[in-house]
Parts: sequence; structure tokens; C-alpha cells
Amino acid sequence: MTTAFTRDDIEISTRAADQFTRLYYSTYDSTTRVDDLPKFYRATSTLTWNGNPCQGVEGVKKLIQDMPSTKHEVQSYDCHPIPGSRPPSLLVTVAGNVTHGKSPDHPTTTPSRSVDGQPRVFFQTFMLVPDPTAPVATAGEVAKYYVDADSMRFVG
Repeated sequence: MTTAFTRDDIEISTRAADQFTRLYYSTYDSTTRVDDLPKFYRATSTLTWNGNPCQGVEGVKKLIQDMPSTKHEVQSYDCHPIPGSRPPSLLVTVAGNVTHGKSPDHPTTTPSRSVDGQPRVFFQTFMLVPDPTAPVATAGEVAKYYVDADSMRFVG
């Protein structure tokens, strides 16, 4: 079964991706990220962070609790609705820069060859699935989503 998307479907999907991207990275960069970022995931969610697999909420929590603070700068994102459900699942791709630890403006005592404090290019892909526990979105409203799959990779 093929589902044809209308211009409104595409616009609503793009708004959902925009809202998700803004909220996800502001949460990731916050001081409360260890408690708040795992809320984007479910027990069945998968995450591959630079080739390292994690499973579910607890896997995400463990990954980020051992990570230095971050500052993400999203350069671009794109959203592709996936036919088959209403609202559709969304494939969201994001590219940008991330700095772990202190920025070069606030140097630390890390060795000069360390990547800490240096911006790195990243590429991240999310499969967002409509949250069945959220209230049903009305016409023109953005649905609530959770991360079903996530793959992040440093570039270069």
C-alpha cells in the first residue's frame, strides 16, 4: 500500500522534525541531560554512537552520564516522512558541529592533541515513531514522537 503525502503532510512532518531537532539538542546540551535525554527513547530503542551500540533508555543514560558536557551547533537537518502509518514515522538527518568539554575560549589542561574543547563535525540519523501513548494529534497539529533508532557518527 502506497500512501501519497499532501503538501500539508510534508509541512507538518517538517515542523515535527524542526521541533524535535531544537528540543533534542537543547536537552542534550543541558545540565539535566542525564535525566531528560533518555525520555526521548523507549526500552526498545536502539542507538549507535560512533560505532558503539546502546539499547533503550538505560543504555542512553549510561552513554551520556560518562560523557563530558556538550555544545551542539546544528548546521542543517532534513525530514522524510515514511509511508505506512498516520501520522507517518519520520527519518530525520542532522549535520552540525559538537564540542565536548570546554571550548577553545575556555581552555582546560587537556593535552594539545586531545579533541576535548575542539568542535567536531557530526552526522546523526533518527527514526522517529509516533508515540502511541500520546494524545492523537488533531488536523494541522504536530504528532508526538519518540526515537526508535538513532545513529550518530563523527565525520573526519
